[in-house]
Amino acid sequence: MPELTTDEGLTLRPWCLADLELVREASQDDYIPLITTVPARYSRAEGVAFIERQWGRAATGAGYPFVIVAEDGTPVGTVGLWLRNVGEGRASLGYWVVKSACGRRVAEAGLAAVVRWAVDELGIPRLELHVEPWNTASLKTAERVGFQREGLLRSRQPVGGELRDVFTYSFLRRDA
Repeated sequence: MPELTTDEGLTLRPWCLADLELVREASQDDYIPLITTVPARYSRAEGVAFIERQWGRAATGAGYPFVIVAEDGTPVGTVGLWLRNVGEGRASLGYWVVKSACGRRVAEAGLAAVVRWAVDELGIPRLELHVEPWNTASLKTAERVGFQREGLLRSRQPVGGELRDVFTYSFLRRDA
């Protein structure tokens, strides 16, 4: 799995056990554990299990889970590129940042770096992501990176035990 850098000085790298504090902070968020596999109740064992799942995804070729690392070396979030549908010419992305990093556009920089790599290096013609209609910050992040809103998928995303609506976004390679 590669290490990527952003124009803003951030690094994207694979998960490591030193990222347990990032998992702990994410588990305290009201939203992140509802839509990801981040444990809702943090313990060291649950944090290690989460990181091991990320290693497994990379090892099996299911995708590339990157940790976003700030200039000072602090892990602040993640961007995942998921390859389940790559044989059909598309892949999906997901991202989150912890509250202490919100408002610094680290999700935008990380997402843009993974998009460039997926399109330019891996040659994936279509990238997709889903964003909840009320998640204004994430909507803006996707749009600033160049994703286009395509529509509303009703009852698509499981959140806290119920299906919620999401906007679907796509990023198309210029020659696709």
